[in-house]
Amino acid sequence: MIERDGIFAGECPFALAAEWLSEAEKNEINDPNAAALSTVDAVGMPNVRMVLVKDITKEGFWFYTNYNSVKGREITASGRAAIVMHWKSLRRQLRVRGHVTREDGPEADKYYASRSLQSRLGAWASRQSETLPSRAALMAEVAKITVAKGKNPPRPPFWGGFRIDPVEIEFWADGAFRLHDRFSWTRRDLDSEWTISRLSP
Repeated sequence: MIERDGIFAGECPFALAAEWLSEAEKNEINDPNAAALSTVDAVGMPNVRMVLVKDITKEGFWFYTNYNSVKGREITASGRAAIVMHWKSLRRQLRVRGHVTREDGPEADKYYASRSLQSRLGAWASRQSETLPSRAALMAEVAKITVAKGKNPPRPPFWGGFRIDPVEIEFWADGAFRLHDRFSWTRRDLDSEWTISRLSP
């Protein structure tokens, strides 16, 4: 049995990750739920960009985006992704790797409805990742969508959620003299039990 205590204690990695995020929300000035999302294209070239993790549940880590964006297309093609969340104020880091499930049902509708009207209209107006001639062109499209969709636009069919179902979660905390603490939770597949290992810094 691997000895774990303090900030690493707990029997569920999802609950532990949610606790760390909750602590970060009290300390980080901006976007404590920000995560660097990594995907690969058809030839294996990696891509990384920031997204906002909107929920951590026993199923996984949730974020939302345009399915036609580069990240959306790459996730759909590979079915896999990784994220890292780094909290400088806490001197902690969380890494997640796993399979990705598309969530475009009631949960996506609920989250979309919770966004500001401007953000909902923006989701319709933006052809994410495509070449844009000017900001004026984008704002003109927003104005056009505003007239067409009104004050209660439905969720676009090309916009919704992704959930990373992890096979690996690593918890990292800064240590003196760069002797950091690292604990890795791994499982062979989504139906397997977790194995916990302490990793060298």
